[in-house]
Amino acid sequence: MSFKQSMEDRLMDIADFVDNNVYLSSIKGAFTDYVPFIIVGSFGTLLNSLIASETTGLAKWIPAMKNLAPAFSAMSFAAVSCMTVPIIFLIALHLARAKKMPEFLTAILCVITYFSMVPNVVTVAIEEASGSAPGLSGGVLGAQGLFVGMLVAVLITNLFGLLTSIEQLKIKMPPSVPHGIAVSFNILIPVFITIIFTSIFGALFHLATGSYINEFIYNIVQAPLSAMVQTTAGIVIMAVASQLFWFLGIHGGLVVEPIRSPLSAAALAANIAAVEAGGVATQPLTRGLWTVFIVVGGAGLTLSLIVAILLFSKREDHRAIAKLSLFPGICGIGEPMVFGLPLVLNPVFAVPFILNSGIAAIIALLAIKIGFISCSTVDAPFGLPLFINATLSYGWHGAIVQAVILVIGFFIWIPFVLMSNRMAEKEVNGGEA
Repeated sequence: MSFKQSMEDRLMDIADFVDNNVYLSSIKGAFTDYVPFIIVGSFGTLLNSLIASETTGLAKWIPAMKNLAPAFSAMSFAAVSCMTVPIIFLIALHLARAKKMPEFLTAILCVITYFSMVPNVVTVAIEEASGSAPGLSGGVLGAQGLFVGMLVAVLITNLFGLLTSIEQLKIKMPPSVPHGIAVSFNILIPVFITIIFTSIFGALFHLATGSYINEFIYNIVQAPLSAMVQTTAGIVIMAVASQLFWFLGIHGGLVVEPIRSPLSAAALAANIAAVEAGGVATQPLTRGLWTVFIVVGGAGLTLSLIVAILLFSKREDHRAIAKLSLFPGICGIGEPMVFGLPLVLNPVFAVPFILNSGIAAIIALLAIKIGFISCSTVDAPFGLPLFINATLSYGWHGAIVQAVILVIGFFIWIPFVLMSNRMAEKEVNGGEA
């Protein structure tokens, strides 16, 4: 077996595993469901800056507008800073649906068990005095609790499924009892066992380690993984890996989604928190970075290919596909080119198609490193036309970076378009001979 065939087989196996694995599919589905809320919540920071800020917003000229600041902050807090709770609910919901379990009851149970294991008091300091009060901290509700929340959703759903399958733990009610009440009594003992188990486990874990489970998982797993993926190498590797799957005809974005989504959501929340605290956003890999720069014009910079084909290609079939793909490409949709040209398993265009998104990532990260743009605190919705999405997420400087990426992509594609012309001419000449 050739190296190329072996590599294709391995990538196909990975894609099949991600697609068929019920846990990864549930995580992917949960974050896909929650994307609109993250996007809308991130706009709270933008609206604060444009409207309520007395230095950069309308409040500079209309002082009454500053009174809207608490509303915009609440918008961001509710949707982004508290994302762990709905993510737990959604993962458990998807997983319970796949396992044919009671969906909403399982999802609610997972949220409750998560709360039972994490700190439920907060320390309040007023001047020189301090004390504690019942409450949930940002580390519990927000991105710092995301990974342990995902683990809880998976493990508790499985535990609850096991317990509810044991007939001896079900309280049987007479047929005359309404169905809803009968179901409640059927799961009463499994719910009791699950909650008391997680509550005791959380307390014993804290006694043994001095840390709560969410703090421990964050320090041991989430923070190191995030630090690794937030590097230039980590982001470029993820972009190139996504393109390798696209080259095989598999939606690469969906394959890397279970890894990218939790980390990019946590990064966005950290950036928003830093800016609201008067600091600087430091986490580059957000959904905004991916949408605005890494896959601008379509994964692999297919919009740049479209322009290169329209200007230099002599192949009427390629030109026809490029014309049909132009408007979708402006909105970041590259599938018409990927499957219409096609770019899938196309050896002529393979190198730029696989590497271009990595090159785009390097350009965007360089722009962040030199201070030309800042790390994003706003996730622009997918499907917005180019330059508009960049301006929303990164300001007008982002639109310039986007244009630079597309221009560089255009020059990268040109030699391969010309190569395609020569190959087509050889085929025609060979046929005439």
